[in-house]
Amino acid sequence: MVIKVFLASSSGSTAIKKKQQDVVGFLEALKVDYTELDIACNEDNRLWMRQNVPKDKKPANGIPLPPQIFNEDSYCGDYETFFDAKEDNSVFAFLGLPPPPGSKEVPVEEQNGHSHREEEEEEEEGEGGEADDEATAGDEALAEEEEEEVEETDEAREGEEEDEEQVYCLQEEEDLQSEEEEELRQLEEEEEAEAQEEEEAE
Repeated sequence: MVIKVFLASSSGSTAIKKKQQDVVGFLEALKVDYTELDIACNEDNRLWMRQNVPKDKKPANGIPLPPQIFNEDSYCGDYETFFDAKEDNSVFAFLGLPPPPGSKEVPVEEQNGHSHREEEEEEEEGEGGEADDEATAGDEALAEEEEEEVEETDEAREGEEEDEEQVYCLQEEEDLQSEEEEELRQLEEEEEAEAQEEEEAE
């Protein structure tokens, strides 16, 4: 089983960079084997991540932000759920991995048997509802920023392509003018030659 962490190496968001570093640093501290997959430089990684994040786990705008964590093809969660698992000392359960020998973490099977734990989590969710709403709003804002960055990049590329087309068109016009000038010069020379021949003939 390989833990996959989808990151954006060139993200302009400081918050996203901090979250990515937090996830990677904690996995390294636990000595968990993982693979980093960059969505900024690899379009296939970006598409795979977006397609495999469950719909009910995506933000309101439908665009999941990095970091996103998978165990092979199974979705584990995003930074918020990772952070919650870290606070609950249940990161291995979150990752779908067995806890190492000597770990204080309770295996997933035993956790499922404790109904009072679920009740505590529901109470915490009720108390932290406003914070979750703020976090969601922040995520949406970050997603909009990334979309704007992508749009600006696309616009810049379009502008470069238009400039290249203009240069190409100007070059074509210059080439055509040169050809026309050359043809005119040849016609003038031919006319002069014919005139000289007529004068000599007379």
